[in-house]
Amino acid sequence: MAGIAIVLDVLRKNPSLYTGQSLHSYGFFSATAAASAAAAAISAGTPFASRALFGIPVAHCDAGASLDEDYISRMRSATANIFQHDSLKYRTKEYYIELKPLFSAFELRAFAMTSLRSFLMNYLPLLEPRSNVEEDDDEFLQDTQEERHVDLVVPLKKSVMQIIREITVVTTRRVLERMAVHYVSQRMAWKLLKDVPKSAVRKAVRGMPTSVYFFSVCRTTFRGHFLGVAATWLVQVGIKIYRYFSSIIKEDRDDVDKAERVKLLAKKVSCATVRCGSSLVFASIGAGLGATFFRPSAGQWIGCAVGDFAGPIIISVFVEKVLRLDL
Repeated sequence: MAGIAIVLDVLRKNPSLYTGQSLHSYGFFSATAAASAAAAAISAGTPFASRALFGIPVAHCDAGASLDEDYISRMRSATANIFQHDSLKYRTKEYYIELKPLFSAFELRAFAMTSLRSFLMNYLPLLEPRSNVEEDDDEFLQDTQEERHVDLVVPLKKSVMQIIREITVVTTRRVLERMAVHYVSQRMAWKLLKDVPKSAVRKAVRGMPTSVYFFSVCRTTFRGHFLGVAATWLVQVGIKIYRYFSSIIKEDRDDVDKAERVKLLAKKVSCATVRCGSSLVFASIGAGLGATFFRPSAGQWIGCAVGDFAGPIIISVFVEKVLRLDL
Protein backbone atom coordinates (compact mmCIF):
# COMPACT_ATOMS: atom_id res chain seq x y z
CA MET A 1 0.00 0.00 0.00
CA ALA A 2 2.92 2.37 0.68
CA GLY A 3 4.21 1.82 -2.86
CA ILE A 4 0.85 2.66 -4.40
CA ALA A 5 0.64 5.86 -2.30
CA ILE A 6 4.10 7.04 -3.43
CA VAL A 7 3.28 6.34 -7.10
CA LEU A 8 0.05 8.34 -6.82
CA ASP A 9 1.90 11.18 -5.07
CA VAL A 10 4.47 11.35 -7.90
CA LEU A 11 1.72 11.38 -10.53
CA ARG A 12 -0.09 14.18 -8.67
CA LYS A 13 3.02 16.36 -8.57
CA ASN A 14 3.80 15.74 -12.30
CA PRO A 15 0.53 15.85 -14.25
CA SER A 16 2.34 15.41 -17.51
CA LEU A 17 3.25 11.89 -16.56
CA TYR A 18 -0.31 10.56 -16.66
CA THR A 19 -1.48 12.14 -19.94
CA GLY A 20 -2.02 9.79 -22.80
CA GLN A 21 0.67 11.43 -24.96
CA SER A 22 3.31 11.35 -22.27
CA LEU A 23 2.65 7.79 -21.48
CA HIS A 24 3.23 6.72 -25.04
CA SER A 25 5.94 9.24 -25.93
CA TYR A 26 8.17 9.16 -22.92
CA GLY A 27 7.53 5.53 -21.99
CA PHE A 28 7.66 6.10 -18.26
CA PHE A 29 4.62 4.03 -17.45
CA SER A 30 2.16 1.78 -19.07
CA ALA A 31 -0.83 0.12 -17.51
CA THR A 32 0.93 -3.21 -17.29
CA ALA A 33 4.13 -1.71 -15.98
CA ALA A 34 2.35 0.29 -13.29
CA ALA A 35 0.43 -2.74 -12.09
CA SER A 36 3.52 -4.92 -12.01
CA ALA A 37 5.50 -2.19 -10.25
CA ALA A 38 2.90 -1.75 -7.56
CA ALA A 39 2.61 -5.50 -7.03
CA ALA A 40 6.38 -5.86 -6.80
CA ALA A 41 6.62 -2.98 -4.32
CA ILE A 42 3.94 -4.47 -2.11
CA SER A 43 5.38 -7.98 -2.23
CA ALA A 44 8.96 -6.82 -1.54
CA GLY A 45 7.97 -4.59 1.33
CA THR A 46 9.92 -1.61 -0.08
CA PRO A 47 8.26 1.18 -2.11
CA PHE A 48 9.05 0.85 -5.79
CA ALA A 49 9.03 4.60 -6.40
CA SER A 50 11.57 5.25 -3.68
CA ARG A 51 13.94 2.77 -5.27
CA ALA A 52 13.47 4.42 -8.66
CA LEU A 53 13.94 7.92 -7.34
CA PHE A 54 16.77 7.45 -4.89
CA GLY A 55 18.52 4.58 -6.59
CA ILE A 56 19.01 2.71 -3.35
CA PRO A 57 19.67 -0.94 -4.02
CA VAL A 58 17.31 -2.95 -1.82
CA ALA A 59 17.61 -6.68 -1.37
CA HIS A 60 14.35 -8.42 -0.77
CA CYS A 61 13.16 -11.99 -0.70
CA ASP A 62 10.07 -13.13 -2.51
CA ALA A 63 9.21 -16.27 -0.58
CA GLY A 64 6.20 -17.06 -2.70
CA ALA A 65 8.21 -17.17 -5.90
CA SER A 66 10.79 -19.61 -4.56
CA LEU A 67 8.31 -22.26 -3.37
CA ASP A 68 8.43 -25.32 -5.55
CA GLU A 69 5.66 -27.80 -6.10
CA ASP A 70 7.16 -30.45 -3.82
CA TYR A 71 7.27 -28.06 -0.87
CA ILE A 72 3.69 -26.97 -1.46
CA SER A 73 2.51 -30.57 -1.66
CA ARG A 74 4.35 -31.42 1.57
CA MET A 75 2.77 -28.47 3.33
CA ARG A 76 -0.68 -29.51 2.15
CA SER A 77 -0.21 -33.09 3.31
CA ALA A 78 1.08 -31.91 6.71
CA THR A 79 -1.95 -29.66 7.12
CA ALA A 80 -4.28 -32.50 6.19
CA ASN A 81 -2.58 -34.78 8.73
CA ILE A 82 -3.02 -32.18 11.47
CA PHE A 83 -6.74 -31.88 10.87
CA GLN A 84 -7.10 -35.65 10.61
CA HIS A 85 -5.58 -36.15 14.06
CA ASP A 86 -7.77 -37.91 16.60
CA SER A 87 -7.62 -35.01 19.02
CA LEU A 88 -9.27 -32.73 16.48
CA LYS A 89 -12.15 -35.03 15.56
CA TYR A 90 -15.07 -33.21 17.05
CA ARG A 91 -17.88 -35.72 16.67
CA THR A 92 -21.10 -36.09 18.58
CA LYS A 93 -21.34 -39.08 20.90
CA GLU A 94 -23.24 -42.01 19.48
CA TYR A 95 -25.58 -43.96 21.75
CA TYR A 96 -26.04 -47.61 20.90
CA ILE A 97 -29.35 -48.89 22.24
CA GLU A 98 -29.98 -52.63 22.20
CA LEU A 99 -33.59 -53.59 22.80
CA LYS A 100 -34.32 -57.04 24.14
CA PRO A 101 -37.14 -59.07 22.56
CA LEU A 102 -40.64 -58.09 23.61
CA PHE A 103 -41.46 -61.59 24.88
CA SER A 104 -38.05 -62.32 26.38
CA ALA A 105 -39.75 -63.58 29.56
CA PHE A 106 -40.93 -66.65 27.60
CA GLU A 107 -37.44 -67.69 26.59
CA LEU A 108 -36.33 -71.05 27.93
CA ARG A 109 -33.72 -69.86 30.40
CA ALA A 110 -35.71 -66.91 31.77
CA PHE A 111 -38.92 -68.92 32.06
CA ALA A 112 -37.10 -71.78 33.80
CA MET A 113 -35.48 -69.44 36.33
CA THR A 114 -38.78 -67.71 37.06
CA SER A 115 -40.60 -71.01 37.55
CA LEU A 116 -37.88 -72.46 39.78
CA ARG A 117 -37.78 -69.37 41.97
CA SER A 118 -41.57 -69.30 42.34
CA PHE A 119 -41.86 -72.97 43.27
CA LEU A 120 -39.02 -72.74 45.77
CA MET A 121 -40.54 -69.70 47.48
CA ASN A 122 -43.90 -71.43 47.93
CA TYR A 123 -42.82 -75.01 48.65
CA LEU A 124 -39.75 -74.50 50.84
CA PRO A 125 -41.80 -73.37 53.86
CA LEU A 126 -43.57 -76.74 53.75
CA LEU A 127 -40.26 -78.51 54.35
CA GLU A 128 -39.62 -76.86 57.71
CA PRO A 129 -39.02 -79.47 60.43
CA ARG A 130 -41.75 -80.02 62.98
CA SER A 131 -41.00 -79.81 66.73
CA ASN A 132 -40.41 -83.14 68.38
CA VAL A 133 -43.11 -84.03 70.84
CA GLU A 134 -43.69 -87.00 73.07
CA GLU A 135 -45.61 -89.78 71.35
CA ASP A 136 -46.92 -91.65 74.34
CA ASP A 137 -50.54 -90.86 73.87
CA ASP A 138 -52.31 -92.60 71.00
CA GLU A 139 -54.77 -89.77 70.56
CA PHE A 140 -51.95 -87.29 70.31
CA LEU A 141 -50.32 -89.44 67.65
CA GLN A 142 -53.55 -89.52 65.78
CA ASP A 143 -53.82 -85.73 65.94
CA THR A 144 -50.28 -85.22 64.74
CA GLN A 145 -50.87 -87.50 61.77
CA GLU A 146 -53.86 -85.39 60.82
CA GLU A 147 -51.84 -82.23 61.22
CA ARG A 148 -49.06 -83.56 59.01
CA HIS A 149 -51.40 -83.72 56.07
CA VAL A 150 -50.23 -80.92 53.79
CA ASP A 151 -52.26 -79.38 51.03
CA LEU A 152 -50.05 -79.07 47.95
CA VAL A 153 -52.66 -77.43 45.74
CA VAL A 154 -52.56 -74.03 47.41
CA PRO A 155 -48.76 -73.57 46.95
CA LEU A 156 -49.14 -74.70 43.35
CA LYS A 157 -51.78 -72.03 42.70
CA LYS A 158 -49.61 -69.40 44.38
CA SER A 159 -46.61 -70.45 42.30
CA VAL A 160 -48.55 -70.23 39.05
CA MET A 161 -49.92 -66.81 39.97
CA GLN A 162 -46.45 -65.58 40.84
CA ILE A 163 -45.05 -66.86 37.55
CA ILE A 164 -47.78 -65.05 35.63
CA ARG A 165 -47.13 -61.88 37.61
CA GLU A 166 -43.38 -61.91 36.99
CA ILE A 167 -43.86 -62.59 33.28
CA THR A 168 -46.30 -59.69 33.13
CA VAL A 169 -43.79 -57.41 34.87
CA VAL A 170 -40.98 -58.32 32.46
CA THR A 171 -43.22 -57.86 29.41
CA THR A 172 -44.44 -54.51 30.76
CA ARG A 173 -40.84 -53.42 31.16
CA ARG A 174 -40.08 -54.30 27.54
CA VAL A 175 -43.05 -52.17 26.48
CA LEU A 176 -41.80 -49.27 28.61
CA GLU A 177 -38.35 -49.61 27.04
CA ARG A 178 -39.81 -49.25 23.57
CA MET A 179 -41.87 -46.27 24.68
CA ALA A 180 -38.73 -44.67 26.11
CA VAL A 181 -36.87 -45.13 22.83
CA HIS A 182 -39.69 -43.52 20.85
CA TYR A 183 -40.80 -40.72 23.18
CA VAL A 184 -37.68 -39.50 25.04
CA SER A 185 -34.32 -38.30 23.79
CA GLN A 186 -31.76 -40.79 22.60
CA ARG A 187 -29.37 -39.88 25.40
CA MET A 188 -31.98 -40.43 28.12
CA ALA A 189 -33.16 -43.69 26.54
CA TRP A 190 -29.56 -44.90 26.49
CA LYS A 191 -29.23 -44.12 30.19
CA LEU A 192 -32.47 -45.93 31.03
CA LEU A 193 -31.51 -49.01 29.02
CA LYS A 194 -27.83 -49.09 29.98
CA ASP A 195 -26.22 -52.35 31.15
CA VAL A 196 -25.43 -51.24 34.70
CA PRO A 197 -22.86 -53.96 35.67
CA LYS A 198 -20.78 -53.22 32.56
CA SER A 199 -21.07 -49.51 33.26
CA ALA A 200 -19.75 -50.09 36.80
CA VAL A 201 -16.74 -51.91 35.36
CA ARG A 202 -16.02 -49.04 32.96
CA LYS A 203 -16.25 -46.53 35.79
CA ALA A 204 -13.86 -48.59 37.93
CA VAL A 205 -11.22 -48.50 35.18
CA ARG A 206 -11.23 -44.68 35.14
CA GLY A 207 -9.70 -44.49 38.61
CA MET A 208 -12.33 -42.29 40.24
CA PRO A 209 -12.22 -41.40 43.93
CA THR A 210 -14.26 -43.70 46.14
CA SER A 211 -17.00 -41.21 46.93
CA VAL A 212 -17.36 -40.14 43.29
CA TYR A 213 -17.42 -43.76 42.14
CA PHE A 214 -20.05 -44.68 44.74
CA PHE A 215 -22.28 -41.78 43.74
CA SER A 216 -21.84 -42.50 40.03
CA VAL A 217 -22.78 -46.18 40.39
CA CYS A 218 -25.80 -45.30 42.56
CA ARG A 219 -27.02 -42.78 39.98
CA THR A 220 -26.51 -45.19 37.07
CA THR A 221 -28.31 -48.00 38.94
CA PHE A 222 -31.17 -45.67 39.77
CA ARG A 223 -31.67 -44.87 36.11
CA GLY A 224 -31.18 -48.43 34.88
CA HIS A 225 -33.48 -49.92 37.53
CA PHE A 226 -36.21 -47.30 37.10
CA LEU A 227 -38.13 -49.00 34.29
CA GLY A 228 -38.19 -52.31 36.13
CA VAL A 229 -39.61 -50.71 39.27
CA ALA A 230 -42.10 -48.73 37.18
CA ALA A 231 -43.28 -51.95 35.52
CA THR A 232 -43.69 -53.60 38.94
CA TRP A 233 -45.68 -50.63 40.21
CA LEU A 234 -47.97 -50.66 37.16
CA VAL A 235 -48.69 -54.38 37.55
CA GLN A 236 -49.38 -54.13 41.29
CA VAL A 237 -51.65 -51.11 40.92
CA GLY A 238 -53.41 -52.75 37.98
CA ILE A 239 -54.13 -55.88 40.02
CA LYS A 240 -55.49 -53.83 42.91
CA ILE A 241 -57.75 -51.80 40.63
CA TYR A 242 -58.99 -54.99 38.96
CA ARG A 243 -59.83 -56.54 42.32
CA TYR A 244 -61.60 -53.36 43.38
CA PHE A 245 -63.92 -53.30 40.37
CA SER A 246 -64.46 -57.05 40.40
CA SER A 247 -65.53 -56.95 44.06
CA ILE A 248 -67.98 -54.13 43.30
CA ILE A 249 -69.48 -56.04 40.37
CA LYS A 250 -69.82 -59.32 42.26
CA GLU A 251 -71.39 -57.88 45.41
CA ASP A 252 -74.70 -56.13 45.78
CA ARG A 253 -74.33 -52.41 45.13
CA ASP A 254 -76.68 -51.47 47.97
CA ASP A 255 -74.46 -53.13 50.55
CA VAL A 256 -71.23 -51.77 49.20
CA ASP A 257 -69.74 -48.77 50.92
CA LYS A 258 -68.05 -47.09 47.97
CA ALA A 259 -66.34 -44.41 50.05
CA GLU A 260 -64.65 -46.98 52.27
CA ARG A 261 -63.61 -49.05 49.30
CA VAL A 262 -62.14 -46.02 47.57
CA LYS A 263 -60.16 -45.17 50.72
CA LEU A 264 -58.94 -48.75 50.93
CA LEU A 265 -57.90 -48.67 47.26
CA ALA A 266 -56.07 -45.38 47.75
CA LYS A 267 -54.25 -46.83 50.76
CA LYS A 268 -53.18 -49.90 48.78
CA VAL A 269 -51.95 -47.78 45.91
CA SER A 270 -49.97 -45.54 48.26
CA CYS A 271 -48.46 -48.59 49.97
CA ALA A 272 -47.40 -50.02 46.61
CA THR A 273 -45.88 -46.67 45.67
CA VAL A 274 -43.88 -46.47 48.92
CA ARG A 275 -42.63 -50.03 48.55
CA CYS A 276 -41.59 -49.59 44.94
CA GLY A 277 -39.88 -46.29 45.76
CA SER A 278 -38.00 -47.84 48.66
CA SER A 279 -37.01 -50.74 46.44
CA LEU A 280 -35.55 -48.34 43.87
CA VAL A 281 -33.66 -46.25 46.43
CA PHE A 282 -32.23 -49.18 48.42
CA ALA A 283 -31.31 -51.05 45.22
CA SER A 284 -29.28 -48.04 44.08
CA ILE A 285 -27.53 -47.71 47.46
CA GLY A 286 -26.84 -51.45 47.63
CA ALA A 287 -25.41 -51.45 44.13
CA GLY A 288 -23.09 -48.56 45.01
CA LEU A 289 -21.88 -50.31 48.16
CA GLY A 290 -21.41 -53.65 46.41
CA ALA A 291 -19.48 -52.13 43.52
CA THR A 292 -17.30 -50.06 45.88
CA PHE A 293 -16.33 -52.72 48.43
CA PHE A 294 -16.44 -55.80 46.18
CA ARG A 295 -15.99 -56.51 42.49
CA PRO A 296 -17.62 -53.83 40.29
CA SER A 297 -19.77 -56.13 38.15
CA ALA A 298 -20.77 -58.89 40.58
CA GLY A 299 -20.88 -56.52 43.55
CA GLN A 300 -23.20 -54.14 41.74
CA TRP A 301 -25.57 -56.96 40.74
CA ILE A 302 -25.65 -58.56 44.20
CA GLY A 303 -26.04 -55.22 45.97
CA CYS A 304 -28.88 -54.24 43.67
CA ALA A 305 -30.70 -57.53 44.28
CA VAL A 306 -30.24 -57.33 48.08
CA GLY A 307 -31.38 -53.71 48.20
CA ASP A 308 -34.38 -54.47 45.99
CA PHE A 309 -35.45 -57.24 48.36
CA ALA A 310 -34.61 -55.56 51.67
CA GLY A 311 -35.87 -52.06 50.86
CA PRO A 312 -39.63 -52.72 51.22
CA ILE A 313 -39.05 -54.80 54.37
CA ILE A 314 -37.00 -52.07 56.03
CA ILE A 315 -39.56 -49.41 55.16
CA SER A 316 -42.46 -51.57 56.39
CA VAL A 317 -40.76 -52.21 59.74
CA PHE A 318 -39.88 -48.54 60.11
CA VAL A 319 -43.42 -47.39 59.36
CA GLU A 320 -45.06 -49.96 61.62
CA LYS A 321 -42.66 -49.72 64.58
CA VAL A 322 -41.61 -46.07 64.55
CA LEU A 323 -44.48 -44.23 62.94
CA ARG A 324 -47.13 -46.60 64.31
CA LEU A 325 -48.82 -46.87 60.94
CA ASP A 326 -50.21 -49.85 59.08
CA LEU A 327 -48.41 -50.25 55.76
